[in-house]
Amino acid sequence: MMFMPTSDRLSARMALVLALLFQTQCASAQDSQDLAKASQNPVGDLISLPFQNNMNFDVGPDDRVQNIMNIQPVYPVALNEDWNLITRTILPVISQPAPGDDRTDGIGDLNFTGFISPRAPGEWIWGLGPVLAFPTASDDVLGTEKYSAGLSAVVLTMPGRWVVGGLVSNVWSYAGDDDREDVNSFLFQYFVNYNFSSGWYFSSAPIMTANWEADSDDRWTVPLGGGFGKIVRMGKLPVNINSQVFYNVEKPRGGPDWSWRLQFQFMFPK
Repeated sequence: MMFMPTSDRLSARMALVLALLFQTQCASAQDSQDLAKASQNPVGDLISLPFQNNMNFDVGPDDRVQNIMNIQPVYPVALNEDWNLITRTILPVISQPAPGDDRTDGIGDLNFTGFISPRAPGEWIWGLGPVLAFPTASDDVLGTEKYSAGLSAVVLTMPGRWVVGGLVSNVWSYAGDDDREDVNSFLFQYFVNYNFSSGWYFSSAPIMTANWEADSDDRWTVPLGGGFGKIVRMGKLPVNINSQVFYNVEKPRGGPDWSWRLQFQFMFPK
């Protein structure tokens, strides 16, 4: 029987530990990249709780700061073996500047979207469903005081490290305060994401809007920009942190010149 010298046994054990550590790190990096791509899919089968804070700068005649924190839980429901219902609810918490140094703080109108989406999508992933808006604002300056409804659609593809797609919706008011302006609002968001190793990714996901009830000069808000994000862990809980900056190349009178979006998305993989 041959015995391996002590130094050789230690070297072999160290090599084994390093190999296992390398495999673990590779698996962790792949897991983080997969979670990043899942978080970038609006109709992914993933329970999540995003807190998205939007700071809008140079708002109104006094160039004040408006802050909107969107609390937007996402919960997928399996309708059957072929279809999912992806529910997305948005409750905005708003700090709205007023003339002088005054400010109105409270919640805005609740928005709900339900996407019907295939459970086993192909190269192209899509979802289609209703949008419902409810006049839940705590102050009349923070909401429309109208009930609104419409349709929303999303389509995307996820080749390799990329997640690329777009989301579009339009809502119309059908009830509410007759003294308030009718709602006819359009939204389009394209999103381009490139995922690096270890959970880092580049993202550009500006939200373009149009108020069809406004004059043509005050109808559109068109931001351009982007930023970066990363998947981190709080214990075993994965958290998607994303920061993006946008400049509005088109905006209504009194609208913000630029904005900063910071999002913390808590993810609960099934």
